[in-house]
Amino acid sequence: MLEVVHRDSIARVTILFALALSIVVALPALAAPAAPGFRVKLLDSGRTFDSREMMGKKVVVLRFQASYCKPCAREAEAFSRLVERYRDRPVEFLALHVQDTAADARSFVRAHTIHYAVALDPQLTIGNRYGLKGTPYTVVIDRKGEIAARLTGESAVTRLPRILDDALRRGDPKV
Repeated sequence: MLEVVHRDSIARVTILFALALSIVVALPALAAPAAPGFRVKLLDSGRTFDSREMMGKKVVVLRFQASYCKPCAREAEAFSRLVERYRDRPVEFLALHVQDTAADARSFVRAHTIHYAVALDPQLTIGNRYGLKGTPYTVVIDRKGEIAARLTGESAVTRLPRILDDALRRGDPKV
């Protein structure tokens, strides 16, 4: 009798294992979350930045910052140097000033000699879609349009080169 119960247990385990294996094999490879698309008018240039136009072409770095953010001000110079370092590579940088006025954002740009694209997100329309919890907050979107990294706080500038180099090394997406 004990032998029959043992064989039943083995049969059940074998069936459960086969079922579990078939489920795992059937699942598609897990991809990074898709970055929400957005369009925003750039401060002072009149151009429109459309994140969907970057797909397949460039890695996008979104820097959520604000004129009243002291860590943003402390990192502004280092962030500008990082932008300059990647200027000739397929990387697009965009600073989104959250809950800021155009006048305050312009003052920040002048005070910190910023030479990269800046736009406003006064109502956190874009920030909320990207999980913004505070500034500075940096999101890297790879060329496939997937979120490659979310960096909260001041350490983003030191962590970005490795993340960007990895995203660029992965090459062009198969669209």
